Amino acid sequence: MLSMIGLLGGLILLIIMTLRGVNLFLAAPLCALIVALFSNMAVFPLSEQVNFLSTYMSGFAGFISAWFFMFLLGSLFGKFMEDSGAADSVARFIVAKLGMKHAVLAVVIACAVLTYGGVSVFIVAFSVYPMALSLFKDADLPRRFIPATLAFGSVTFTMTSAGSPEIQNWIPIKYLGTSPYAAWEVSLVVAIFMALSGYWWLMRMINKAKANGERFDARSDDPAIAIRDYPHPITGVIPLIVVLLLSFTLHEALQQSALIVALLGGVLSIVIINFKRFRSITNAVNLGTTGALVAIGNTAAVVGFGAVAKNTDAFNAAVEVMTAMPGNELLGAAIAVSVIAGLTGSASGGQAIALPLVAPHYLDAGVNPEQLHRIVAISSGALDTLPHNGYVVTTIRAICKETHQRAYWSMAALTALIPLIGVALALGLFIWF
Repeated sequence: MLSMIGLLGGLILLIIMTLRGVNLFLAAPLCALIVALFSNMAVFPLSEQVNFLSTYMSGFAGFISAWFFMFLLGSLFGKFMEDSGAADSVARFIVAKLGMKHAVLAVVIACAVLTYGGVSVFIVAFSVYPMALSLFKDADLPRRFIPATLAFGSVTFTMTSAGSPEIQNWIPIKYLGTSPYAAWEVSLVVAIFMALSGYWWLMRMINKAKANGERFDARSDDPAIAIRDYPHPITGVIPLIVVLLLSFTLHEALQQSALIVALLGGVLSIVIINFKRFRSITNAVNLGTTGALVAIGNTAAVVGFGAVAKNTDAFNAAVEVMTAMPGNELLGAAIAVSVIAGLTGSASGGQAIALPLVAPHYLDAGVNPEQLHRIVAISSGALDTLPHNGYVVTTIRAICKETHQRAYWSMAALTALIPLIGVALALGLFIWF
């Protein structure tokens, strides 16, 4: 009981500290320490027993070790797309076709194209934010909805869908022996549902805010989009196609590592095609590498919290209860992964912790691995977006310079509730068909 109090108390405190703006590099280990103390875990590695310091750093460093090159190449790819003008060119092409009255849709589509093209979700927000800010300003829309719009286009119907190069769709491959296109038919139905219902809800929230008198509030530190000679949109599309083709061709031979090759191919292709368009390739490299470290560091900090939580009696008891739930095994897997992703505050981190525990159990029970892959992917992208999630913190604070109080709740509606309904839809399709 004391361990459970510490686990829930540590999680709640982490959420509160995040809402109050405390840095994750401080909040996550502090809350993990509270969890450890309530579970009677040793603090320092003075003996062979499990201890807080080694456990936290093992989770922190292990995640970085496993995913550093994906984050690095994804960040460089996004920054190169931005610096060369290719990302803006693609976005402007979409806007030109849709018109200013569909400014929100334009931002969503731009994020979706970049995300499904292989740009890390952490980097998509960096790339699209300047365009989103300009569109929201011209359309006089409340700027507090920009984080929700960026997140909706990045981490819902694209991030966890079949064929997505994002790591949330690739982690299950290692444990289930599947492909990134696992259960693509059901995935397509769920993706369409999330896209349509999420966009309807987003527009409903924005229109309601406008009806209440909210307008765009300009700030003195708003970045200006530089006037430049943009490359042809096709120069931004080709690298995206390269990423998709390489990931599709190599996933059977290289498994998870295929994403490294695919993103490297995307980076090289954007450099070759648009080399003369770069404003400063050196600056792009510096910003890209720094962005990768911040993004993976925020996520790893929360994964460290999850690693400590994983080694508590309360966590193990909760996992046993969830994996032993009577009824359909896919439902049990969805609940288990959702809860663990929520505890860790990370879809990828939650999968990395949950799958070694639940995958053998459900595979031994005869669960279809492709169906399990898709359920794990979609369910990991629901409760993971609690306030302490690394992507949420980075997008709201670092990129959009908003506060959780203003921007988080609309983001939660689109990135938590809509995916939860999507999980229910996927379960229904798998069970009944």
